[in-house]
Amino acid sequence: MRTQWIFKQKGVTLIELLVALAIFGIVIGAIYRLFIVQTRAYTVQDQVVEVQQTVRSAMEIMLRDLRMTGFDDDSTPSVMITTPIATPLADNSITVGYEYTGQRYSVAYWRDASSTVFRQLTINDVAQPPVPETLLQNVDALTFTYGIDTNDDGAVDSWVTAAGVGASKVIAVSVTLKARSASVNPDVQTRVSPRTLTSAVSFRNLIMK
Repeated sequence: MRTQWIFKQKGVTLIELLVALAIFGIVIGAIYRLFIVQTRAYTVQDQVVEVQQTVRSAMEIMLRDLRMTGFDDDSTPSVMITTPIATPLADNSITVGYEYTGQRYSVAYWRDASSTVFRQLTINDVAQPPVPETLLQNVDALTFTYGIDTNDDGAVDSWVTAAGVGASKVIAVSVTLKARSASVNPDVQTRVSPRTLTSAVSFRNLIMK
């Protein structure tokens, strides 16, 4: 009696292999597309945060200087600040002065044609540093609106442009700063709009005088 051994051979057909490869390609394509979408979203959000932080930081520096307008620490010998806010006033630039530790301080802010906001500190008529500091780039607008006191009661009666101040006393200023991202990434350019920040500060040292 002969014993016959029967071996069952199993394998993968060409059609099954092609179907598996197609499914694998679809899965890999979906993962890659999700990765690209997430990368773009991260880039956009990173630029949004960066623009917001840089605008806020520049605004804080500017407001810090503006709050010092007309300050006098009564040091000896006394230093007179005859024009705490330099005239003529302008809508897109400002220069303020104050006295501290017997020295005259002057701080100027302006935006030039290259959309850059500069800060220039002057102490006793000497620029510190000799060249203006770059405060913020890619600035679409820097606007100053002036709060005037027309009846000398120490309160802002109206907000006007530089041309509307006239002989009225300026006791506050509102600053509007609008800046955009410096990135050339097309996703950022189309999806990250310019950020605008507006803040007002009272010239407390001028109100008390």
